[in-house]
Amino acid sequence: MEAYKVEVVLKQSGTLVLEELPFQVGEQVEVIVVRVSDPVQKISAETLPLQGTVLRYDAPFDPVAESEWEALE
Repeated sequence: MEAYKVEVVLKQSGTLVLEELPFQVGEQVEVIVVRVSDPVQKISAETLPLQGTVLRYDAPFDPVAESEWEALE
């Protein structure tokens, strides 16, 4: 299945006009309409509960619990 995405703003309530689509006469297409949400969504502390809680990283690139991996033995 080949997908083609286009965003339009409705100019009349309940009417959608799509122009300059890359399809030929007689081709069967499927149309799925999705409302675009507000691009600037408000992010709350509930959405990102750990944001700002890390004060420092101790050796951030060192392996964690390497001795507990059975495959390494």
